[in-house]
Formats: sequence, C-alpha cells, structure tokens
Amino acid sequence: MSPVFADGKEHPASPDKTIFDYADDLQVRVPTACGRNGECHECVVEIKNGMDSLNKLSEEENFLRGNYRLACQAVVKDLSADIEFSTLRRQPKILTSGIKREIILDSIVTTNDGRVFIDGTDVDKYQGHILGLAGDIGTTTVVLSIINLEDGKVIATSSFENPQRFGGSDVMNRISYDGGPNNGELKKVLIASINYEIGEMLNDHKIHRRRIYDAVFVGNTTMRDILFGIDVQSVGEKPYKSMIQNEFEVGSRKSTSISAKAKEFGLRIFPEARIYSGPLIGSHVGADVAADLLAIRADQTEDAIMLVDIGTNTEVIIGTKDKMIAASCPAGPAFEGGEITYGMPGYEGAVESVKIRDGILEIETIGNSNVQGICGSGLIDLLAELRKSNLMSELGVYLDGSNKYSFSEKEDMSLYRSDISALAQAKSANYCGQYLALRHFGTPIDKITKLFLAGGFANYINSSNARDIGFIANFPLEKIEKVGNASLEGAILMLKSTKMRTEIEKLVLQIEHLELETVPDFFEVFVEGCMFNPMPVDLTSINS
Repeated sequence: MSPVFADGKEHPASPDKTIFDYADDLQVRVPTACGRNGECHECVVEIKNGMDSLNKLSEEENFLRGNYRLACQAVVKDLSADIEFSTLRRQPKILTSGIKREIILDSIVTTNDGRVFIDGTDVDKYQGHILGLAGDIGTTTVVLSIINLEDGKVIATSSFENPQRFGGSDVMNRISYDGGPNNGELKKVLIASINYEIGEMLNDHKIHRRRIYDAVFVGNTTMRDILFGIDVQSVGEKPYKSMIQNEFEVGSRKSTSISAKAKEFGLRIFPEARIYSGPLIGSHVGADVAADLLAIRADQTEDAIMLVDIGTNTEVIIGTKDKMIAASCPAGPAFEGGEITYGMPGYEGAVESVKIRDGILEIETIGNSNVQGICGSGLIDLLAELRKSNLMSELGVYLDGSNKYSFSEKEDMSLYRSDISALAQAKSANYCGQYLALRHFGTPIDKITKLFLAGGFANYINSSNARDIGFIANFPLEKIEKVGNASLEGAILMLKSTKMRTEIEKLVLQIEHLELETVPDFFEVFVEGCMFNPMPVDLTSINS
C-alpha cells in the first residue's frame, strides 16, 4: 500500500478517502468555505503524482484543467501508486523589506463624534478600529497588508501563491481560460482566497473583518480586470488594451482607475467599504507599475530614472515626471520555476544562491533546507557562474559537449540544455524591453540617475550576475537600487492618501507606451538578447 505525500510529509493510503482527508491527516491547511461539498472552489490542489489513481473529475470540477483537483472531490481509488499533492497556498519567501515613502495621512475613511465616514458619508458606529486593506495581485503571487488608517501603521502582511494557476501560468493563458465556458472562476477563486487570508491575518489581532472600511488592489492589466470582473479578452488581442483603457480613450471614462463597493465585489469586509484600483499605464502595463512609480517618487523626479519590475510579465519605465516611456515584456514563468526541469518558486528548499570557486560548486537554499529545486535567483547565479568559469558559451552551450550540469548531485538535479534555452528566451524578453525602451527614450545610461529593481524576485537576485548575463541593463552597480515590493507600497500609499490617488492618475497621462513588437528590428534585438552577455552601454547611436 503506497503512501500519500504533501509538503514533505507522508501518510499511509486507505481506500475511498479524499485528498482533503489526507490533508487533515498530514496537518496541511487547505481553505474551504462550503463544508467540503465542492461549491466554493477554494480547495484547489495540484496533483504532482498519481493523478490516474484518483476518481474521475466530478461535475463541480469541470472548471479545472491539467493536474488540478478540488481536495474535497478527489478520492483515492488506486492504492498501489504513490500520490503527491500540494496546495495552491504555499507561502513564498515573504519580502519584509522595501522602499518606504512618508506621506501625510489623508484617508477617505474618517471619524467624527463616534461615527465612521467613508468619503464624507456616515456609514457606521466607531467600534475601536478603522482598517484598510492593500493588495498586490501578481500573476504568480498575491501579497496583502492590513493597515491601521488612524495612524498609518501596518498591522499584518501575508503572501500566498495566486490560486488561479489552474487557468495557466501566464496572463495570455488566463485570458484564454476566462474567455471559455468557465468565465468567472478565476475571479471567484481569487476573491475566496483573499477573503480567507483576511480572516487568517485578523485572527491573531482579534479584530472583526468588518472593521476594514477601504481597500486598494493593484496588479497588471489582466490580473486587475479579472479581479474586478471585467472582460479581459481585448487584452489578449492586438493592440492588447483593456476595455477600461478603450473607454478612457474614447472619452467615456475620466480615468482608467476603478472603484466598487465591497458588497458588490464579493469581499467580506464592511459591506459599504470602497474597493479602489489605481490607473493603468497602457496595454499590459498596469496598476501595479503605477503603484511602483508612487513608491519611488516618480511623480516628483526631475532627473531621468529607470524602473524595471521583474515578473512573469516584466515592465520597464524610463523618464522624468514630465515625460516617460513604458514597455512590457512577456517573460513567461521560466525564472519563477516554470518550464525548468527542477525549477520552482522561492519556497523553502529552493537553491537561491550559487557560486563556482575553482571548479567547486557552492549552493545555498532558502531556509537552509534540503534541496527541493532551484528558483530564479539561483538560476541567474548559476548561468552567470557557468559563464565566468568557462563552462558555458555565450550561446548557452556547455563547452564540454554535455547536455546537463549538476547543481545538486545528492538529489540528482541538473540544469539541462533545454532549460537553458527556455531561460535564454525569458531573459531576452527582459533584455528587449529594457534595450528598446532605453534606445527609444534616447538618454545614455550614464545620464540616468538610478535603476530601480522592483518586485519580490528582483529583491533576491545578485545584481552583478544579472547584469553580466544581460538580464538587467548595464548600469554601474552603485546606480542600481532594489526597492522590494514597490507595488504593495504604492497600494498602501493610495490607501492612506486620496492625494496619492490623484497624483498617480495625473502622472500616468505623461507616459508613452512603446509596443515592442512594432519596432522594426525587434527580432534582431531578441536574438541578441538570447546570448548570455552584458547589454551594450551605448544604445543611442543605433536608430530605432
């Protein structure tokens, strides 16, 4: 009788038990709000091994694709094969540091004479707490913070994998899924997870969720619009614009920001609470990058700066408060663990740092745990170290003619040539966005005062190694500043200040969006970007 595995633990299999039953046995927390009858769709799990040993998909699971099941509906039938599952709510390495901007507290929620007002409207009796919720809704990871709106302090921060993974690993797949027969499921599962997380975050503080009177969510164009229940099909087709952006451009909207009420939105907080999302910049460059700009004070900068927000979709911004250029690069999930044989997100056990000294490999894992795979920062290090040690050519070919390089002999894990090919293309997407935006803006690198690297992934990379393989632009290291989860900080700023909302809605109007695919030599630049070399410093001499 084979065991059932989850999170490195195992339990003996027995007939006709659900995956949820095994989660209980293994003390693995799986969210649910429906009493395990398949209605809430919160208990999505990934079946990493043994899919054929389970019962067939139930009617409640028809929205799922690939190796995903509802834990309450998946029943173990065949006891002869190993079964392994994981929840979609694993905790990534939470980013605890990031850029901070001090502002005057100017929330839309106020108190007077024992009453609570939202935007000047009397809505509730004051009951000891006035809270706000800020969220960065990424394609891969969701990060939430609860803020005390009376003093501006952060009460709790939490992050988890975006549970929409069953709809695809990137935005184009999510768009395709949302346009199919299961339209609305991506929003439903995301809202359910956010609601669950709010409860978890407030339990320790013994504060009721109805004390949250305001919320701000940011994300790329697709993630944001799915969250607000907006049809995203236009984002997946040229010219890749949100319906909200189209309405703004024809004059039927004053801004690409969105507002709703919690009771209409499905968020389990104070029913009359406002749900706000900052404005879009253009096409795939969304409200998360607008939030980044607030965090790095781009609304005040007189000198040219550059921002690179690295993720499944990487966004690039260059300019001053009066003139900016934006570009979006569909990098895909390779550096976040997708498409790589032993790739994984930044969870415990992931190789996060690599050095090769005199031919001897040295690695560090998150949590100093046994090697489970390799995450993005480890992959950048490994590629750079292979180049420095003359073990790999600029084309990504092993110079000894082999097909793989072992980064963990004990676990028999290697980086294969096919992995390098996928990483080269993902890297080149980042390269193209930065290269073409820099060239289009026309200011030499030595005249740009700062390169800000935003996002959780960017926070953990070795900037020197990333620069050496052309993953980021060729800036002097002293000009490179990591700003952590600037999107979340920007969302918090919008939550704390109505002025910040006004400022960012004005600033995005000064930004020109560069469509990379329309640049005549895009393909040539992409091919160049696939090589593991530093980006040229002098780009302005090349005509765009």
